[in-house]
Amino acid sequence: MHKCRYGRITPATNTKFWQTKREGNVIRDKRNLRKLRKDGWKVLVIWGCQTKNSEKLISKLSNFLDL
Repeated sequence: MHKCRYGRITPATNTKFWQTKREGNVIRDKRNLRKLRKDGWKVLVIWGCQTKNSEKLISKLSNFLDL
């Protein structure tokens, strides 16, 4: 999970299920990122909320791609 306000919203129904699911997703994502980096990949994660500001997104992509 990332730290934007949308990522911290707790669903009103079936809360325990979603909490467990989110925690599992975090563990899975960390494991997958670690494996990709170990295999030599350079990894960039972009969350949906980060696509709303095109200037910041372009800057982030440019830095990642060493442009």
